[in-house]
Amino acid sequence: MAEITQAPPDLTAWTCPAPLRDQPKVVMGHGGGGVMSAELVRNIFAPAFGGRILSQLADSATLSLGGVRLAFSTDSFVVRPLFFPGGSIGDLAVNGTVNDLAMSGAVAAYLSCGFILEEGVETEVVGRVAHALGAAARAADVEVVTGDTKVVEAGHGDGIYLNTAGIGLIPEGVDIAPQRAVPGDVVIVSGAIGVHGVAIMSVREGLEFGVEIVSDCAALGGLVATMLAATPDLHVLRDPTRGGLAAALNEIAVAAGVGVEIRESAVPVPPEVEGACTMLGLDPLYVANEGKLVAFVPRQHADAVLAAMRSHPLGAAATVIGECVEAHPGMVVARTGLGGTRVVDLPIGEQLPRIC
Repeated sequence: MAEITQAPPDLTAWTCPAPLRDQPKVVMGHGGGGVMSAELVRNIFAPAFGGRILSQLADSATLSLGGVRLAFSTDSFVVRPLFFPGGSIGDLAVNGTVNDLAMSGAVAAYLSCGFILEEGVETEVVGRVAHALGAAARAADVEVVTGDTKVVEAGHGDGIYLNTAGIGLIPEGVDIAPQRAVPGDVVIVSGAIGVHGVAIMSVREGLEFGVEIVSDCAALGGLVATMLAATPDLHVLRDPTRGGLAAALNEIAVAAGVGVEIRESAVPVPPEVEGACTMLGLDPLYVANEGKLVAFVPRQHADAVLAAMRSHPLGAAATVIGECVEAHPGMVVARTGLGGTRVVDLPIGEQLPRIC
């Protein structure tokens, strides 16, 4: 029998989403929404730009202009593939920015949109993305009012990248910010976590889990409006995108100087997501979402807010997962089903790069 030989793999082009942190060059982990992203912002961008508003590092900036309060946000989208079960890069571009505005309680009104196209991409694909983006904007009741188009050389753009920025009005009496979390606040998630990240991964890698997993990509403005109708005194809202629920909770704990305790068994993880994560060695707490939010609500309003969320289609599966505590400020702890606890750290890089 002839001996079968195989050349060793070429590792020179491999990249890691969570490499060592003392990197002299930008690596994929810097875009993951975890510790490396925070270090990039803290050590380079924040000192370069300065400013009191930027230092709050919220999902959107809260501004006073002409006697009204505005929320302003921008985001870029480099997802691969461009189309996936439940949405596309066009849907993400609208919903991601609308949701950032909604996390400050703002009613989104206007968007800008920038298309960065790679030479050679089919115009039919560009048209499909543009159509999806326009449809998502109409569904979210926002208007795309300005934009820009650039083309880069073949091999430098991965098809299509998008950037959107948005503005919206913050209703009077609403003050939502990560610094407002206090001990005693109840922590609520609007539904199942980890769905978007696993949906993207299943298409990108050609994986099958016995059932199609569809992204939860959605605009959350209507859900937030329903919550504010129950009480305007919502302390914190955050959409757990890059870095997942774990990153969102850690960022809030650090910003407010409080501890967060969650019950691991209370966190809603669909069986198909749990199975996929188990098979691939991932933690659902760190997997990205695109149509879910986490809320920190004063205890006296928690029941009313939870009921309001469950009355809305995007919050029908809302559930209480934990609370804010005075102990271990700046740290998130999960109580396990066996009665023990584990620290839920801010991720270093990202388990699944290029998911938004």
